[in-house]
This record gives sequence, structure tokens and C-alpha cells, in this order.
Amino acid sequence: MHTLQRLSLITLMISSTLCADNSTGLSPSMLPFSVLEQLDNGTEIRNGGFGSAMTAHPNHPDRFYALTDRGPNAKYTGPQGKGKKFPMPAYTPKISEYRLNKEGSVEMIREIQLKDSQGNRITGLPNPAGMGSTGEVPYDNNGKVLKTDPFGLDSEGLVALKDGSFWVSDEYGPHIVHYNAAGVELERINPFGTGTGGRKLPAVLANRRANRGMEGLAITPDEKTLVGIMQSTLFNPSKSAISNKNLTRILTFDIATGETHQYLYRQEANSLSNSEIAAISNTEFLVIERDGGFYGSNAQYKRLYKIDLRTASDVSGDFSDPQGLRINERTLEQNSWAELASANIQPVTKTLVADVLNDIQYPHDKLEGIWIRNSTTVGLLNDDDFAVSANGGEVIQKRLPADDSVDSNRLYMIQLDSKLY
Repeated sequence: MHTLQRLSLITLMISSTLCADNSTGLSPSMLPFSVLEQLDNGTEIRNGGFGSAMTAHPNHPDRFYALTDRGPNAKYTGPQGKGKKFPMPAYTPKISEYRLNKEGSVEMIREIQLKDSQGNRITGLPNPAGMGSTGEVPYDNNGKVLKTDPFGLDSEGLVALKDGSFWVSDEYGPHIVHYNAAGVELERINPFGTGTGGRKLPAVLANRRANRGMEGLAITPDEKTLVGIMQSTLFNPSKSAISNKNLTRILTFDIATGETHQYLYRQEANSLSNSEIAAISNTEFLVIERDGGFYGSNAQYKRLYKIDLRTASDVSGDFSDPQGLRINERTLEQNSWAELASANIQPVTKTLVADVLNDIQYPHDKLEGIWIRNSTTVGLLNDDDFAVSANGGEVIQKRLPADDSVDSNRLYMIQLDSKLY
């Protein structure tokens, strides 16, 4: 295992307006933040949330992009069933561009709001039935049922191209969406055929576990192939029928032709999350594998692995089959690893790069962003959930058990003792 050295910690209290006069009393490494909304119980919804994904700027080595998820939300069961409270239902997912300055400060350069093909701002509200619905009911903070959004995204994966455009993957559909430099949708691809441009993802991906869709997205250095990773095991054919709960899938998508391939990833334990993937070469990638626990409480896994697709078996199967490739007349998720190996099916090879949880006593629950700055330096970004959490259906402040501080986006710059490439 490579050792991990903490080079610097930059706390990002992200704001759309950065000013030189910082009167907030925060430390010099902390950017000023604003409160988007304060709820009746005193909970502050902060303009963070930029940790769902991060990616290198393809043209500037000192810059990176970060992505918000669907907006502040909390688990809630209301009169129409299980779902989420959205205290800011009109919130629009965003991409922001940042510069890491020589002295270690982080500067926001611009913010890009995501829009539909007509230029209207989208929301992070769930999709309607047949268009990526997870089955969850959206409520406002008072428990009133909200309308769904056919263009809504629970944005989780991000890549930036040299032409200024972006690709974003999400947890709902899953969808993969191409946006221009201004954030306007150019193409939407999903397993249902309800997108734009006529292209689809393999039908089996519609069996994603609710809110655990395509959590990570990368692009090969030649900018020809998108590589997405599903967060967790597909419920294929159903939640009750699966037996292999540490199997998840990687998808490659040829941008020019739409051709896809699928590969298997073996997680270290059941029901973990693969929350990000970043390209090292056209076949090698850096992947985050994590649980949802906090340091000093119930966390066990916050790790970086280097993977290689070259020795993995292509498990694509029939593109249009809702259950995909079958082995022993069962779905892949119904087979053990021993059974898959007997059928000559191998997952991607994995090499442990860093145990982030223990090497830097990582305090957050969600490690979700990777920025490969160079062969030995990697940036890691957490998702702070807009500094909110849930308690019995009430939206409350999200705090870190380690020190009871309010969670915030923090960028960790780490150096590896061996080169990634």
C-alpha cells in the first residue's frame, strides 16, 4: 500500500461572491460562505454542496471543477409514502470552477447553473415515472407534495472537456447528460429512451438501487470514452433476489458511436459505495470506495484504489435485456464471485493506493471528489450536503462527530509516495 502524507488542508466554505474583506472570523484557509436559507428551527442551509464530484480543468493545471448534488434534502415519510424533504425545491444543481493559488487559498472563478435544452434552469427534484423515477415522493419542508421534474438531476459525476463542455452523470435514471459551456443541455442519455438524441444506456442499468445510480464519471485522456461507475450493487432482478452485494458495475461509453461495454468491480464489503472515478490512462483509473460512516464513530472504509480494465471480462450481454448477461441462468448479481470465476468472468484488478480514513483521520462521512493534479498529487473533496441532515423527518444541521463542527466542503491535497503514472 502506498503511504499517504497530508500536504495541506484547505477548507472551502464556498460562496458565489468572494471578497477580500473577510469579516467572518474564519481562519485564513477558509473561504467566506453565505447562508442560502435559515429554517424555523435555526438550521442554516449553506451554499456548499460542491463535493458531489470534482474534476481537473483540462486546460489549466491549477484549476478544477466541482459539482453540487440535487440540492439540500432530508429523508422523510409523508402521507404519500417514503421520500425526501426539499426545503429549497427550486434549487438548481451547479458546476463551479476554482483556482488553487500558490499560497494554498482557493478562489472561485465562475459558477454554471445547469439548464434544459431550452435554457431553463433545472431542479434536483425526482423524475416522473418512466423517466428515471426512484419511487421516492418529493415534499417541501412543510410536508406538502411537490411536482416531479423530467429534467431533474441528482448530479454526482462530472467530466470537463477541452472544448469547454461537460458531461454529468446522476443517481436518478441514471442519466448521463452533455452540457455546453453555459450549462445548457446538449444531449441526455438514459436506459429508458426518454432522453434526447436517440441514444440509450444499457437497459440493465435501470435496475439501479434508488439513489445509488451512476455516482462517478470519468473521461479517457483522449476524450473519446466516458467511464461511469455505479455506486452500489444493482437490484437485478430485484432487491430480494440478489445475493452478491459487493458487486457493482463499470460502464464505458464511446462518445462518437454510442457503443458501450460493462465490467465488474468487487467491493471490499457488502453495500459500500463507489463514489468517484478519475482517469489515469485510457484503461487505468482511480476509484473511491467508501462507507457512510464518520471517523471515530462507525466508519471503516474510505479508500482509493487504482484499477485496470484490461484484465477484466466484458459482461455487457444483450444491450436491450432488462436483466443483462446471465450466468447459470441467473443475473450477475445473483452469482457468487466463485461462480463467476468458474464461468471465466473476472472483475477489474485493484491496487490499494491510500487508506484515507486512517491516514489523515478523515472526519467526513462522504468522500466523493477526486482531482488528479499530477502523478503524485491528488485532491480529495467531501460532500457536505449543504450542511444539513435529517432527524425524524426534520431538516437539521449536519455536524461532524469528531468535533461537533458543522460539516463543510474541504479540499485535502495529498501526496502519494509512488507515481500513479
